[in-house]
Amino acid sequence: MAGTADDTRKPTHHPQAGFRWGHSALEAEFDTAADGTLRLVRLARPGDPGSPGPRSALPLVELTALGHGSGWSGSRFTGTAFGTRLRYRDHRAGRRSDGEWLTVELHDPATGLTALVELTSPVGLPVLRSRVRLRNEGTEPLVVQSVSSLLLGGLPAPGALEVHRARNDWLAECRWYTEPLRGTVADINGDVHQHDSRAALALTGRGSWPTDGHLPMGALTERDGGRAWLWQIESPAGWRWDLGEHARGTYLALNGPTDAEHQWRTRLAPGAEFTTVPAALALGAGFDAAMGALTSYRRAVRRPHPDHATLPVVFNDYMNTLMGDPTTAKLLPLIDAAAEAGAEYFCIDSGWYADDTDGWWDSVGAWLPSPRRFPGGGIGTVLDRIRERGMVPGLWLEPEVVGVRSPVASALPPEAFFQRDGVRLAEQGRHQLDLRHPAARAHLDETVDRIVGDWGVGYLKLDYNIVVDPGTCAPGDISPGAGLLGHTQAYLDWLSGVLDRHPGLVVENCASGGMRMDGATLAVTQLQSTSDQQDPLRYPPIAVSAPTAVPPEQGAVWAYPQPEFDDDLITFTLGGALLGRIHLSGHLDRMSTRQLDLVRDAVRTYKTIRADLAQAVPFWPLGLPGWTDQWLALGMRVPGDRTSYLSVWRRGGEAELRIPVAHLVGSGEVRPDILHPSAPGAEAAVWDGDAVRVALPRVPGVVLVRLTAGGQAAEERGARGFRVDLDQGDALDTSRTAR
Repeated sequence: MAGTADDTRKPTHHPQAGFRWGHSALEAEFDTAADGTLRLVRLARPGDPGSPGPRSALPLVELTALGHGSGWSGSRFTGTAFGTRLRYRDHRAGRRSDGEWLTVELHDPATGLTALVELTSPVGLPVLRSRVRLRNEGTEPLVVQSVSSLLLGGLPAPGALEVHRARNDWLAECRWYTEPLRGTVADINGDVHQHDSRAALALTGRGSWPTDGHLPMGALTERDGGRAWLWQIESPAGWRWDLGEHARGTYLALNGPTDAEHQWRTRLAPGAEFTTVPAALALGAGFDAAMGALTSYRRAVRRPHPDHATLPVVFNDYMNTLMGDPTTAKLLPLIDAAAEAGAEYFCIDSGWYADDTDGWWDSVGAWLPSPRRFPGGGIGTVLDRIRERGMVPGLWLEPEVVGVRSPVASALPPEAFFQRDGVRLAEQGRHQLDLRHPAARAHLDETVDRIVGDWGVGYLKLDYNIVVDPGTCAPGDISPGAGLLGHTQAYLDWLSGVLDRHPGLVVENCASGGMRMDGATLAVTQLQSTSDQQDPLRYPPIAVSAPTAVPPEQGAVWAYPQPEFDDDLITFTLGGALLGRIHLSGHLDRMSTRQLDLVRDAVRTYKTIRADLAQAVPFWPLGLPGWTDQWLALGMRVPGDRTSYLSVWRRGGEAELRIPVAHLVGSGEVRPDILHPSAPGAEAAVWDGDAVRVALPRVPGVVLVRLTAGGQAAEERGARGFRVDLDQGDALDTSRTAR
């Protein structure tokens, strides 16, 4: 975990196989099964029912290797030969400044393979993080084809559970949907067949865009509205999770890349080691509670950086504005307008390096400014203007790609690029650097040190717009999937080195929007692009669901008001970003004074609440949104439960809605204050005991409400109450679930 320190107590060794481990928010119990394997027989919050239980618990590790397959046929990731052969040898436990840790050592005498199951948990959070370190202590090589990062059995039976997944497509990110687990894992009557079902609900992410298709996440919730289990796989490359039935309960298997899905294998020579990608599991009394715990966990494990607390407002010139065509003449008035609007960073997006009027896509790689775009004083004139206006300059960069027409393509050795069968790979007119090669790393170090160190740039938007699947086979790689995982881990190591050398630098992670929105990358970078969506009416469901993938202070949400928008659409566009990380754009330099005042007001509002957002956890009072929902709502709950924020969007439907806020029930009087729009209008919000009654008479409409528990009496709230006649009988049905 990030920010760890030396153990505050001496690690303890325990020779016995049955033991307990955990802290005030998480309890884990281990015991030996009849076959001699150590199993996790209970994982729960204090006071929760026992889970998983001795009978349906699974081995701590399942893995496959050439010559050592599974014990049965099927697509599920349980019942492997090694799973029943790895015997308990020892375990150690201790505490670091960031939480409790436990390492369990398992060993297979036949092959000499040792598996070290490394578990950690931040104190006070019901979250378990797991990874497995394999070490070959035998005399023969072993080729591993798959290994679990986290394995848990004994969850409630499939008929009692709903499973939640999130589609994640370009321009349509974070679209959660729900179905009964029994819809996939049918009840085959295991008593009659004396066998569990071989069915499994499996989800896989492939290629160098790890979040293309689906987020590497999922959740189970009890259908009676009780407990929730929420997970993420922290892989910058391939991943897989599957659910199935085992001993009348449900199992969960979380994996990084595998041979079957990702062409991943690793050869362990005698004495060699391999460590899986981590996986994390959060527990909670419902989806929102588990997501709150996972949000806090994400903050605990990421690299510390001042940006996570200060949340400066970023203006980026790309979206619906310059669209990759920056010049000195276009940028200077935009810089002045962004400063007037309250921006604190100004990022020049793509195109600043492109002198070629015929297109720059397949010529990138040198990352030098275009003389044609920046005549006279060059790009330095523009960067100086940004600093003169009190902002930090930023630049867009796509570091891992080199265009086939770039001189860098021939200047670097062939081994510095992705390859298969000795052929350098090309995708969309671009080659891919392999950051395991010292020449590739040196090229990018020189590039960044010039831009940041010499030019004084304080913000980098790092994009990645090609997909390589399944990966690369450089000399020494046993498989392309292993090459891809090796590169992505080397990329994050390189990026950590950049931040070590330039600790004030702020890095935004982007891959055509949110195609690289994985936990491993988010633990290193400061901001995460949530989408490339250009339609302000289609962005709200992305903005509402983005906190499922990224903490609010890291989730960059575009706000691109335009001078041709009417006031309602300007307000709507700005309001969508106020509970995330506001990413301002738009032709502000062409706006009227009244329009620019609307932008300034929204930015001022954001600055008054951003300190709370840096520690708040999300909730969804209407459930996670559907893509075409007419009403949407996102809340942020500040620690202490006295203050919450609620953004509500209307894209159609009735003009009023009653929105329950369960955690404020019983808090006494709750005062709603409308923060956005800042000027009094037709919007209204009233607290009526256990819900906020919101009126948005116009479409599109948005409102940001601060809810303060223990507030003034209703008659003292002021002029922002309802301007329409609503009573309890008018309340609309909002009984919706995440889908």
